[in-house]
Amino acid sequence: MAPSSPIVEPTWKTVIRLMRWDKPTGRLILMVPALWSLFLAAEGKPDALLLAVIICGSLATSAGGCVVNDLWDRNIDPKVERTRTRPLASRALTVRTGIVIAVVAFLCAIGFALYLNPLSILLCVLASPVIVFYPLAKRVFPVPQLVLAIAWGFAVLIPWSAVAGRLEMGAWLLWGATVLWTLGFDTVYAIPDRKYDKQLGVNSSARFFGSNTPEVVGVLFMGTGILLLWLGVYEALGAPYMVTWAIACGVWFTHYRKLRNPRQPAHVYGQIFRQNVILGFVLLAGMIAGMLVG
Repeated sequence: MAPSSPIVEPTWKTVIRLMRWDKPTGRLILMVPALWSLFLAAEGKPDALLLAVIICGSLATSAGGCVVNDLWDRNIDPKVERTRTRPLASRALTVRTGIVIAVVAFLCAIGFALYLNPLSILLCVLASPVIVFYPLAKRVFPVPQLVLAIAWGFAVLIPWSAVAGRLEMGAWLLWGATVLWTLGFDTVYAIPDRKYDKQLGVNSSARFFGSNTPEVVGVLFMGTGILLLWLGVYEALGAPYMVTWAIACGVWFTHYRKLRNPRQPAHVYGQIFRQNVILGFVLLAGMIAGMLVG
């Protein structure tokens, strides 16, 4: 009996994997601060078309960023257990195909951005080089996750400016919380790759902070909580938001406790990352409820 031939993955599925749309957690965690910002700036009742633009724009931007990252890292990813099966690393797709997909994704993001006002469009332009050159930061900057966190911060500024036409105090409080939160959860995400990063000479915040990583992440989450509390008071979000804020702070404390155990299995760090997505939507529900009830 002749051996069965291996199953070949359809190209469209490979493209989906390249854009990471098969892993919604990473897409949602970028969308969360954008939705925080949109609903807060619109006092809980955003325009439906603007909501659709922000959601689609975040998906397109995230896809483009993932493809650019894989283009930069196509010769590094094959040497890391977690990333060796990525389409460009495994040579399932060519570099030319990756470039085309990245360009299309960013053109889509630009197309959505054209619905926004001039300030929002300017912020989109300013965000673009940060997104494109984040992978390079891993080679030249000791804490590249900070560059990613700043890129994430634009997900707050763009929707707020699209609604209000300006950046108010609430936007900057939310921006600060988002930058600290992103630096915290992405540092956790980088912990399992530390040994590979060291071998390859690639920087990461988890490498930079070393044995102090749990304490640093704990401080980052604490700073996030403080800024989100300040935001809740400033925007008068009331009891519904404060309940969700307290839940988030409690979960962040359990994350800190887990990180202090050096014998945690590698999958725990992924769990912490995914739980932060859930926390983001819990906080969003609290924001919306706080504005509508208030």
